[in-house]
Amino acid sequence: MKSIKNRLQFNFTYFFLWVGYFVFARLFFLLFNFDKTKELDFVTIFKTFVYGLRLDCSFASYLSIIPFLLIIFTIFLQPKIIERIIKWYSYIIIVLITIFLLLDVGLYEAWGVRLDTSFFTYLNTPEVMLASVSTFQIILGVLFLGVFSFIFIKWFQKNIHLKMKKINKGSWLQIPLFLIITGILIIPLRGGLQTIPVNQSNVYFSNKMFANHAANNFIWNFFNVLSHKSDTGNPYKYFDKNIAKKIISKRRNSLLTATKDSILNTKKPNVILIIWESLTAKVVGSLGGEPNVTENLNRLSKEGILFTNFYANGDRTDKGIPAILSGYYPQATKSIMKMPNKTRSLPMLPQKMIDLGYKTSFYHGGDLNFGNMNTYLRNSGITHFVDGDDFDKKDWNSKWGAHDHIFMKRFANDLKGLQKEPFFKIALTLTSHEPYEIIGDYKFGKDTDENKFRSAHAYTDQVIGDFIEDAKQQPWYKNTLIIIISDHGHRSPKHEGVFNSPKKFKIPMLWLGGALQQKGIEIDNISSQIDLPFTLLDLLDGDKTNFSFSKNIFNNSSKQYAHYIFNNGFGTFSKNGLFVYDFTSKKSILKKGKAVFQLDSLGKAISQEAYQDFLDRK
Repeated sequence: MKSIKNRLQFNFTYFFLWVGYFVFARLFFLLFNFDKTKELDFVTIFKTFVYGLRLDCSFASYLSIIPFLLIIFTIFLQPKIIERIIKWYSYIIIVLITIFLLLDVGLYEAWGVRLDTSFFTYLNTPEVMLASVSTFQIILGVLFLGVFSFIFIKWFQKNIHLKMKKINKGSWLQIPLFLIITGILIIPLRGGLQTIPVNQSNVYFSNKMFANHAANNFIWNFFNVLSHKSDTGNPYKYFDKNIAKKIISKRRNSLLTATKDSILNTKKPNVILIIWESLTAKVVGSLGGEPNVTENLNRLSKEGILFTNFYANGDRTDKGIPAILSGYYPQATKSIMKMPNKTRSLPMLPQKMIDLGYKTSFYHGGDLNFGNMNTYLRNSGITHFVDGDDFDKKDWNSKWGAHDHIFMKRFANDLKGLQKEPFFKIALTLTSHEPYEIIGDYKFGKDTDENKFRSAHAYTDQVIGDFIEDAKQQPWYKNTLIIIISDHGHRSPKHEGVFNSPKKFKIPMLWLGGALQQKGIEIDNISSQIDLPFTLLDLLDGDKTNFSFSKNIFNNSSKQYAHYIFNNGFGTFSKNGLFVYDFTSKKSILKKGKAVFQLDSLGKAISQEAYQDFLDRK
C-alpha cells in the first residue's frame, strides 16, 4: 500500500507543478500588462486565476500523461532511470513553453490577442519579423527565458527527486490501477464531465475583455487554435447563405452611386497613392487627435479633401494592403496576401488602372518578400518595383529598410524624370513601424514606446510634407491626384475604453493635388479602406464590378457603415450605432445606438460572407 501511496503522491505533485507554472504565467502576464491590470479591481484580478484554473488543469493534464505512464514502469524498473527520463522531459517542456510564454506577452502587447498561430505567417522571413523588436527587447527576452527556465527547472528537479526517492519496485498488480489513474486525466483534460469539452468561452467571465484574456491559458489557446487550423468549414456561419447575402446587398446597394462631376477637373488624372505605415487618427490633429504630431498633414488637410470618418479594416499591413488595393475584407486569423493561390483571383485596383491605360509602379524601402507582398503585388499586374535592394545599406535603419526621407527622395526623383502619363504610383513608407528608429531629433523624446511612436510619425510627417511641397513645383502636379492613407490604425497612443473599439481603427485619408476640383472640404461619411478602389474607379469610369464588398465613399446616405476585424472579433458601425463582437465568447463587447440590432446582423453577415469568399477562392 505504501508503494501505491508514493506513486500517487508523485502523480499528484507533478500535475500541480504544472498548474503552479501556469498560475505564475498568468501573474507574469498581468504584471507585464500592468497598465491594463491596474484598471481591474482586486476581485476581478482574483477571478482571472479562479476561472483560468480549468484551462490550466486541462493543459497540465496533457503534460502529465507521459510522466503518469512512465511512473508505471517503476513497478519493474529502477526508479532512478525513470526519474532521469521524467526530469529531462520536464526540462525540455519548461524551456519550450517559456519561449511561448514570452512570445505571448509580446504578441499581446502588439496585437491585443493571446498566443495563436498568427505569427506562423511571418516565419518564412524571420529577419523581418524580428525587425519589430528592438535589440534591448531581444536581450531582455533571452534574459527572462534563462531566468524563468532556470527557476522552474530547479523547482521541478527538487520536487520530482523528493517524490521519486520514496518509490520502490512494486507488484505488477498495480499496473491496471495506474493505467486507470492515467485515464482519469481525461476529466481535467476536457474540463469536467459536461457534454461539451472546456473551451475559451468557459473562462470568459467579465465585461472587461482584458480580464477574460488574462484568464485564458496561453499555451492551451495556442494548441487549440493549431488543432483547428485545418478546418475547411466556415466558423462564422450565422445565417442561411441567401439571407446573409440579402442582409449585405440590401444595405450596400443603396450606397453604390454618388455625384462625382465636381470632384475632379480631369477625366484621367495621374494617381499617387502614399500608404503611411501605422498612422492612426489619434495623432492627427485635423481629425481631433493630438495636435502637434502631424503638423504638415494638419496643414495640408485644409488644401484638399479630408475624410474625417475613415477606418482601417484590419490591424496589420498584410491585411491593409488587400483592403486598399482589392477592396477585400481581411480575415481574423488568416492573411490572404500570403496565399498566392487565392490572391490571383482577387480584384486588383492596379490591374483595373492598367486597363484604363495607366502605367503602374510600387515603391517600398524594405523587403517586398515580407508577408508574400511581392507575389500579391505581381498578381495585381504591377511590373515596376523599387524596394530595399535598390537602396544603399548605409541608408537603412537597423531593422526594416531605407529611412523614409531617403525612400521618398528616390520616389520624388523618379517622378522628376520623363513620365508617361497617366501613371499610378504607390509608395509604402516604413519608418513609423516598430521599433521607431529615425534619423535626427526625436521630437517627443524616446523615453517610452508611445513617445518614440509620436516622434517617428512626426519625422515621416516632415518627409511627406517636403514631398508634397516639391510635388507642387512639378509639371505633372496640375493633373495629379495624391491620396495619403494609412495601412492600419495602432494601439498607440493608448486610448480609453475597449481596446478594439473604432478608436483603434480610425485612420486618416487625405486627397490632394491639382486634379481636384474641390479643395479645403471635409467628407464625414463613414467609410473604410475597402471602399477606396470602388470609389476611385467610379470617378475614372473604370470597371468596378468585381469589388463586391466596396461602396462609394461620396454617397451621403446615413446608411454608410464601416466593418473591421481583429483576431477574435469584429466591429460594425454607422452614425446610428456601434456593435463590437467577440468570436470567442460569442458575445457583444460594445454596443450602443438605435441601430445596434441591424448592425449586429450586418456585421455577422459580412463576417460570414467574407470568410466564405476566402474559402471559395482557389
